[in-house]
Amino acid sequence: MAHAPQMLSPEEYLDALLSTLAPLPAGQVPLADAHGLVLAQDLRARLPVPAWTNSAMDGYAVRAAQTVGADRAPVRLPVSGDVPAGAAPGPLAPGTAMRIMTGAMLPEGADAVVRVEDTDQEPGQAPLPREVEVRARARAGLNVRRAGEDVAVGDPVARAGTVLSAAVLSSLASVGLSDVRAHPRPRVAVVSTGTELVDAGTPLAPGSVPDSNGLLLQGLLAEHGALTVAVPRVGDTAADLAQVLGEAAKAADLVVTSGGVSAGAFDPFTMLAASHEHSSGTHVSFARVAMQPGKPQGHGTVLAQDGRQVPVIMLPGNPVSVLVSFTVFVAPALAVLSGHGRREVTASMVPVAARAAVGWRAAGERRQYLPVRLVAPPDGEGRDLPDAPPWVAPVHRLGSGSHLVASLGAAQALAVVEAHTPAVEPGQEVGLILLTHPASPLPTYPTRERRDP
Repeated sequence: MAHAPQMLSPEEYLDALLSTLAPLPAGQVPLADAHGLVLAQDLRARLPVPAWTNSAMDGYAVRAAQTVGADRAPVRLPVSGDVPAGAAPGPLAPGTAMRIMTGAMLPEGADAVVRVEDTDQEPGQAPLPREVEVRARARAGLNVRRAGEDVAVGDPVARAGTVLSAAVLSSLASVGLSDVRAHPRPRVAVVSTGTELVDAGTPLAPGSVPDSNGLLLQGLLAEHGALTVAVPRVGDTAADLAQVLGEAAKAADLVVTSGGVSAGAFDPFTMLAASHEHSSGTHVSFARVAMQPGKPQGHGTVLAQDGRQVPVIMLPGNPVSVLVSFTVFVAPALAVLSGHGRREVTASMVPVAARAAVGWRAAGERRQYLPVRLVAPPDGEGRDLPDAPPWVAPVHRLGSGSHLVASLGAAQALAVVEAHTPAVEPGQEVGLILLTHPASPLPTYPTRERRDP
């Protein structure tokens, strides 16, 4: 297919890309293996929490009525036993107390717990006393956690679409669940194209360059919770590309490539699409997207050796273009494959407000995505305001050049400058997308709502 004759907005291209994707089929996963996955079912509690009425303090289980007046004159009660956590105690005999630990089941007949600090006993390990002097009156329910007061059996505890964080998994375990139905982590093959690419650290022959894109994409995939299953490189021929794509797809849910999508005479995807050699099952289309960097983009499908049609997303070859294109297109695609809804994904893609600490050139008719770092407000402006937008500055004086890979490591965010902006002036509002997002299925945006200029 030929390159599209007119440029699409980033939103138009993203919508076209996401419309070809669907969540990966869900399966049953043990809780221990489910961290970071997206839940595929609504869940209800199988156990109450707490599972039984228990003590909220180390102290003495009592009948509250037998402590009346203890705040005026101490009440002495015989101690009839110990209740450690995990024990099933017998009933509390009338007129007695039982020593009890935090979390231990409240004995039948007790309705309050007097903390050890309100008795004549010292905290910590000690022999069981024969009697205890209660020095504070207890009311019924004092320091008692009632069974089911957090969650009752049958209460909803998580809905489909929930990301299974550490806190969510802990909650699910507490209500009696051992496994859940969840969408798997996407398995992704990374293919770098270019005869000029060599391993990092290899002495460079004339015209060769280190393959930094493979490492960049592997790291980005890990940061977004995906699994990298293959990282092959391929030269600039259509036949080699078709073979490598088919092999890479055999263990993958998605193939992400870098390079070969421009209109150059030796761009392999262009040659593959124009030749009859793609009868192997690779079908791709190209787009020109109104963004800088990252104008040439492409997506399609690859026929894997097991007969599956595996989606492929084709990124430009320049490293800054790869980072920007991954953030704007691949991260949302991973989110959809992981089980997030398209509407949720696209809604999360709206940048928030930041301000430019210095001026820079914009990108004319295209939207600019500029690698920036967060800086202090000039002259302390807005420093003490809790809702003040962050201030940013470019990581390199040449701005958003797609080849500026050596300075890319300093980038903390992407500044987003809308198309047809002549230039960014100091103090001007720009959009902001943070790049610090370990193990997140989506790009990270500050939580503050974007304000209209």
